[in-house]
Amino acid sequence: MFKLAIGSFASAIAMFVAGFLYFAGPIAMLGYSTANEVQSAAVQTALAANLAQTGTYMIPDPSTQSGTTLYGKGPVATVHYNSMGFSLESVDGMVWGFALYLGAAILMAGGLSHVPDFGGRVVVVACFAIASSSLTILTDPIFLHQDWAYAIFSFVGSILILMIGGLVIARWFLPTGAQQAQEVASG
Repeated sequence: MFKLAIGSFASAIAMFVAGFLYFAGPIAMLGYSTANEVQSAAVQTALAANLAQTGTYMIPDPSTQSGTTLYGKGPVATVHYNSMGFSLESVDGMVWGFALYLGAAILMAGGLSHVPDFGGRVVVVACFAIASSSLTILTDPIFLHQDWAYAIFSFVGSILILMIGGLVIARWFLPTGAQQAQEVASG
């Protein structure tokens, strides 16, 4: 159990580093469309004038008849809005991000501890990484017709991060088939 706890922590560190390199490194903006400074200022001013509180908004609101009509005509947007702003180097974001990775690593360690061999663990990690990333990321471009560029960028990054974390645990912190057989034989 102690080895799995250490493995979960090592896995979380590996995921944190991989996530930082992927989502904050030199390729971080590959999934985004960009607006020039004038466009950015105009949109930011419009957001501040029209949205009071932090939240995720569907614009126009499709829950009304006129909103449904406007939604069908376009343009439409899903806006993840933070009314207060924040620093890109936010320490609390990094702390909570690491806590998220640690929670995921603990869950992976618990699941992988029931898979007897390394090859099986690799398959489970790959399937888990692809399935969870598919459901959490690809639903927006499929169901809400959002752009594919960011979705694919985020999808690939999430798979890589989960694969790295799971493989750290599977390779270095779980017993091999031979070690398990030896433990059973000894007692």
